[in-house]
Amino acid sequence: MGLIHAGMTQHGTVVFAHHQTKGKGQRHKQWISAPGKNIILSIIIQPFGLKINQQFLLSMSVANAVRKFFNNYCNRNTKIKWPNDIYWCDRKAGGILIENVIQGKEWKYAVIGIGLNINQVDFGENKKAISLTQITGKKYDTISMAKELIGYVHTSFDQLILNATRLAKYYHKHLYKLNEKVQVKTKDKSFGGIVKGVTENGLLIMQHNETEEHYRAGEIEWVDS
Repeated sequence: MGLIHAGMTQHGTVVFAHHQTKGKGQRHKQWISAPGKNIILSIIIQPFGLKINQQFLLSMSVANAVRKFFNNYCNRNTKIKWPNDIYWCDRKAGGILIENVIQGKEWKYAVIGIGLNINQVDFGENKKAISLTQITGKKYDTISMAKELIGYVHTSFDQLILNATRLAKYYHKHLYKLNEKVQVKTKDKSFGGIVKGVTENGLLIMQHNETEEHYRAGEIEWVDS
């Protein structure tokens, strides 16, 4: 964000970190990564052709790209957990956070933050985390993999402009727990519901007591089983 405000970026600028000391995720949670072990980067783009109310299209595009990239290495079971996580067999392999620069009615920039667990094997008390090394038993060059991942993101962004419908179908095909019952909670209640999908503006669709309810990111939280 500092580079953007200083006028030192252009479409496609990437910032890669070997170590991140103040990583953040949704709902102000921390994203913690062991030094030199993982992919931690931000891609700065100018969302050409997209309107401010189409921010979730970009989110879907990025999630699809990260999911496809990761799944190519582990060959199976990689899912997109709404709103912003990459999961492998019920365990978290990565996260995505997009922050936007909007001036008036113009969407100037999007900063796409991506964290992917690659070579880390010790996650301390976090039993839900998993890395590519733990899945495959192999070690990886994070720099070359980051360059490859960036290519996936740009390709997906180009496809988004051409065919948003296809992008949404891919996203839903790989949506974590689609048509399955999960336990969730809001600030007022905890309940079980069936994940039915995500609306075009990014609301989670839950079927609860024979009715469909829509929730924004931050209004509802998954309860780990």
